[in-house]
Parts: sequence; C-alpha cells; structure tokens
Amino acid sequence: METRPYRASAQLFIGLLVIFFGVVLTLDNFDVVESREYLRFWPAFVVGFGLTKAAQSRRGAGRNAGLLIAAVGFLLLLGNIRILDFSFRDYWPLLLVLFGGSLIWRASTRSRKPSTDGSTDADSDINLFAFMGGFERTITSKNFQGGEMTAIMGGCEVDLRQSSIKEAEAVIDVFAFWGGVSLKVPEDWTVSVQGLPIMGGIEDKTHPPKSDTAKRLVVKGYAIMGGVEISN
Repeated sequence: METRPYRASAQLFIGLLVIFFGVVLTLDNFDVVESREYLRFWPAFVVGFGLTKAAQSRRGAGRNAGLLIAAVGFLLLLGNIRILDFSFRDYWPLLLVLFGGSLIWRASTRSRKPSTDGSTDADSDINLFAFMGGFERTITSKNFQGGEMTAIMGGCEVDLRQSSIKEAEAVIDVFAFWGGVSLKVPEDWTVSVQGLPIMGGIEDKTHPPKSDTAKRLVVKGYAIMGGVEISN
C-alpha cells in the first residue's frame, strides 16, 4: 500500500500550543512553575509553523508566506523574552504595506501575451473592476490567457464555458473584498486554486475532466471577507 508523505498542518501546531498552555497552567495551579515565565515562549510555535509551511510549500507564494509568519513569530518571541523591544501593535501596519506591495508586484509583472496565430483577440485578456456594483460577462475567446478580476463591495461574474486555452495555462488574479467573484469554466479545463482566503472563502466546485487535458486555469489572489467560486 502506498503511503502519503507526512505533512504538518496548522491544526497540529494549534493542538501543540493548546497542550502547552494546558500543561503550564496546570503546573502553575499546583505551584510547580510560574506560568508567566513559560507562557511567554508561545511565539516559538508560530516560528515552527512558519518554517514548516515554507519547507513543505511547492510554490513561491507559500514559501514567502511561511517565512513571513516565522519572522513575525520570531520578533514576538524576542519581544516576550525582552531581547528586543518589539510590539506587534506598533508594527502591524507594515503588513498592509507588504500586502499592497504584493498586489502591485503581481499587477506589474502580469503582461498580455500575443496570440499564437498572430491574430488579435480582445477577449483573450480580461480586466474587470466592480465597486459597489456588478459585472456579468461572457467570454468566447479561443485563446484565453487570463487577466484580473477585482470586486470591492460588488460582484464579478464571468462565463468562460465557450472559451478555450491554447497556451500551457491561463492565469486569473482575483481580489474580492466584501464582494464576490464567480467563474464558470468549460468541463475540459483543469482548475488550480492558489489563492488565499482571509475571513472569506475560495471554493472550487469544478469536476475533474473525464480525459487528460492540457488546458489549465490557475486562479490566484485574495478573498478578504468575500468569496470566490469556480464551477463548470
């Protein structure tokens, strides 16, 4: 029987952290240890989780997220043991700077590829922005290459069931903030979701293709207090 390689999960580290708190607090109740002297080391679990996530991730975004989590945990640990004067309350806005920078980087590095047959296809690349409103659009391009969809307190719905992919893959960057993004794709497309939900959800409702296909759609981005749904 083939066994899957073991992968540490977030629940594992949460469980270890809960056990750590439980043991220390129990020993404190019996006057064996002073809980404050030990509970301050809790960020070590955050460091361990971040490093494990970075080591196990197969994609650059996952590795970067893991290293960022480990760095924040390490700084919290140094602050708790009084080696470094660090307060997360003072520095948390830098996370907004990093997040905004990542959006700018992704947008600046994404370029429209020319059609393989030299023809011009206006629908091969999409760029939709919905603010307190909605977009509904049907794409019929035979050389769909991706694009971006942004929904802020609104919604974007794109029907790609009449489209096709000629390149190795098409990439769509989504950003849903208090809004929703909906994608309908053909049944012969393989969908790979690489997004990050933050108090939101990214749901892949597609059924795998019945036969091998080279048509692959990659969905990246963020769902912040919003939702992204892909279906076929």
